[in-house]
Amino acid sequence: MDQPLTEPQQAILLAIARKSIETCVLTGKPYIEPREEKALNARRGCFVSIKQDQQLRGCIGNFQSEWPLHREVAEMACAAATKDPRFYPMAETDLADFQIEISVLSALEKITDPNEIEVGVHGIYLEKAFHRGVLLPQVAVEHHWDRTTFLNQTCIKAGLPADAWDCEDTDLYIFSAQVFGDA
Repeated sequence: MDQPLTEPQQAILLAIARKSIETCVLTGKPYIEPREEKALNARRGCFVSIKQDQQLRGCIGNFQSEWPLHREVAEMACAAATKDPRFYPMAETDLADFQIEISVLSALEKITDPNEIEVGVHGIYLEKAFHRGVLLPQVAVEHHWDRTTFLNQTCIKAGLPADAWDCEDTDLYIFSAQVFGDA
């Protein structure tokens, strides 16, 4: 597991995400700011979630990054604001009030026993044929789900029957996340 980010590093990433969302909404491009910190230049996956009035407004991420973490955050923040197909793209009027949550991810670990999933610790990524679904660790906690409900909801998100996680041809992966936000 990579070293956890410090509070100052988290604050830098939150500022980058906010500036990137604002810049992206106004210009269509993310805000990219070079950083010197070693931890912010590591290649780590992340998800950026945007909330308005305590409701999800956008969430996009990658498990593996082609960029340093600081740029991955900027790119995912821009995408969460403008490319999440579940929501209309943010407009200038939306910039007045929104909160950001960043989840910096560990590597995926393939599991064969669903009992290895610890609710509140692990997120779930699953694959079955051409279907893929992911839910971050904090989602189960926010919704007060047990392990089975968490698995069922990940399948539903992937467009599969709720019990597809229990099929032999479904691959299950777990990951953890360092989650921080400005709300």
